[in-house]
Parts: sequence; C-alpha cells; structure tokens
Amino acid sequence: MHILNNIVIEGSKGKPIVLDVFFEQSKQPKPIIIFAHGFKGFKDWGPWNKVATKFAEDGFVFVKFNFSHNGTTENRPDNLEDLDAFGQNNFSFELDDLGYVMDWLLGPHSFFENAEIDPARLNLLGHSRGGSIALIKGASDSRIKKVVTLAAVSDFAFNWSDDLKNEWRKNGRITIRNSRTNQDMPLAVQLLEDLENNYDRLDIAASVKKMDIPLLFIHGTADTSVPFSHAEALNSWNQNARLVAIDGANHTFGTSHPWIRKEITSDLYKAIDATTEFLNN
Repeated sequence: MHILNNIVIEGSKGKPIVLDVFFEQSKQPKPIIIFAHGFKGFKDWGPWNKVATKFAEDGFVFVKFNFSHNGTTENRPDNLEDLDAFGQNNFSFELDDLGYVMDWLLGPHSFFENAEIDPARLNLLGHSRGGSIALIKGASDSRIKKVVTLAAVSDFAFNWSDDLKNEWRKNGRITIRNSRTNQDMPLAVQLLEDLENNYDRLDIAASVKKMDIPLLFIHGTADTSVPFSHAEALNSWNQNARLVAIDGANHTFGTSHPWIRKEITSDLYKAIDATTEFLNN
C-alpha cells in the first residue's frame, strides 16, 4: 500500500487544504475516488483511513482531504481547533476546494508520470454535506464520471427554522454544540448569506435534476441526523440515479470518532461494497 499523507495545497482564501492519497503502486492507470467529508468532519475522522485502505486494495486511487475552512489546521489535520475558520466556512468555499483538489490531482505531477491514475475515470464520494457538495460539483464539471453519496442532504437549509435565521441575522452568528468534543462552534451569518446569495449555484435539487451521469445514493433507514427521506428525494430527481437503503443504519453507518476497532461495521462494509460495484460497472 502506497500512502501519501498530509500533502498541502492552497484552498479558498489562501488557506491550506491537507489531503491524503491511498493506492497500490503498480504503474497501471486506476479509477479515482475523491472523498469529501461532512459537517464537523475531517479526513481522519473515525474509520476513514480504513475506508481509504479498503478502496485502494480494491483497485482505486483514493483521495481524502480537509476542506480549507473545516476547523482543522495544517499542523493538526485531525482535530477541530481553528474555530475562527470553522465559523467562516461556507458552501461556496467547499465547492471551490473540491475543484482545487481535482485540479491538483489531474495536474502534471508524479501520478501521471507513473501512470497510477486514469483521469477518464474520476469519481466523487461524499458523506453528509460533503455528498451534497459532490453532487453540485458533479453537475458542473465534465471531468466527473460518477457520484456516490453517503447520507447526503437534499437541502442545505433543511433544519434552519425561520426563528433561527432571524436570530442569526440579528446577532451576526449562532453557535452549535459539538457533542463529541463539547465545543460551542460558531457559524457566522455569512454562511446563511452565501446560500441565499448564491442559491442558483448551490441548489442541490436543480443540480441533481440536470445531471446526466450515473448517481448512487446510499442512506441508512435509521438516520436521525439526515432522515432517509432526503435520499428518497434525491433519487426521485434523476432517472440515472440508484438508491441503496441500508436497513437500520444510522448517519455514520455505526461508526464514531475515534475508531479504534480493527474492523469497520457491517453497515459501512455494505456501503463500500455497493460503491465498489457501482463504480466498476
């Protein structure tokens, strides 16, 4: 297994994107998976390293990265420490960051020289909000051949009530509790304004409806963070889409952070197997 850890490239507003690449070195072109993490997530969350290894063993080049404003830092890519950056993150930054990762991977460097990647087989995989970002990117970039989502949202603002938005505008920020770390994490009102001011670009439904590439939506039926109805909505918007329901699975497919067990859960294995089959056919 060949692993390149914590490569740093430039992201939105000049902040760093830290990324990893997993692959079996063979000097043969392999299909690519670029993975986008979700809200309050990061590239080293829970079992993502084990997931990356599994996909690499199955013949993919697997790239996972931290969005530039997700709250991690170049020195601590595995912890949410930069709450100022977290508070200034928005959907447009994440969409741009995904593009920067694609540009870097497909640019002139050792992967092309060693023929390790096949740029004609570039796929996106995203969890939760990262899945929705992947869908929007897939609708606007012809380099992307397939998109797979894990527990993606069908509307970025689905849990923002009118009262919340009014409070947000009045105070200029809100805070959310991170139950894992007990942090009160800020969200500046610019996140709300980004969605409102750029809705044509950030409209998940419109993006999915116009896509003409294969789509796979994987969702647990017991997801209480993003209800299964989101997957049903996404699937209904495109005739090229396929929905895989994992019975009884929650939002993280039974995993948590940190993940110290040797094996991942059966629910996550089901998601990986469904993804591999979809991307290989």
